[in-house]
Amino acid sequence: MGFFFGGAYQTIFFLMFFMVFGIFIVTIIRSIGQWNRNNHSPKLTVDATVVAKRTNDARHHSANHMSYTSTTYYVTFQVESGDRIELCMNGHEYGMLAEGDHGKLSFQGTRYLGFERL
Repeated sequence: MGFFFGGAYQTIFFLMFFMVFGIFIVTIIRSIGQWNRNNHSPKLTVDATVVAKRTNDARHHSANHMSYTSTTYYVTFQVESGDRIELCMNGHEYGMLAEGDHGKLSFQGTRYLGFERL
């Protein structure tokens, strides 16, 4: 009976390990794919208005009981056609933009390149 439970625990451990490892690999492949699509997209500059700003805060814990947070910054722009584009950017660029700002948005795929206020 001990063998059965030992074998079952080992099987569950390996299944969980390979599932986590698989998710990690898929995430890396998706990131590389998005980077490649952005590189092959044209660089565009269009008239746009800042319509929304948001952040995503994540808390991380380390093995020595230390924790830290990271913040991801997103801004939604509305272009002349009425379409909306949400782009990720660094905190400095995020802080320089305000809802209602109008100007020229430069981007490449999902990559934010800049915004020049008019």
